[in-house]
Amino acid sequence: MSELSTSASEALLSFQQAAGWEQRARLLMQWGDRLEPLSEFERNETNQVAGCESKLWLIGERQGDLWHFRGTSEARLLRGLLAVLLVRVNGLDVDQLRQLDIAEWFDQLGLSRQLSPSRSNGMNAVLARMRELSRQTQ
Repeated sequence: MSELSTSASEALLSFQQAAGWEQRARLLMQWGDRLEPLSEFERNETNQVAGCESKLWLIGERQGDLWHFRGTSEARLLRGLLAVLLVRVNGLDVDQLRQLDIAEWFDQLGLSRQLSPSRSNGMNAVLARMRELSRQTQ
């Protein structure tokens, strides 16, 4: 698997140092506040990810062989989950994206036990959409 980026390493350290779920939930909210904003124009049906209970939009841009994603959600906790997923996937190539184990990443962050099935399914839908976007431009 790919080496962690500086941002992903920072997220991992922050979440591993959190004492419990309440601290991790606060961290998620803070990470969600760091997301690059999407314009109203970008919050369209084409960029909306199917499979999430709350509205979530995702944009993928290829930079050379590597991918950079931006996104947001109406739900604050979902924005946080998206933010920690984005720090893990941004800068990966298509093969690395395909191999990423999202459950392992959330487990390393200490978040997997608190992820409801619907949130877990939503994050899997986001990763599936990332993989789909990366295949479309190969």
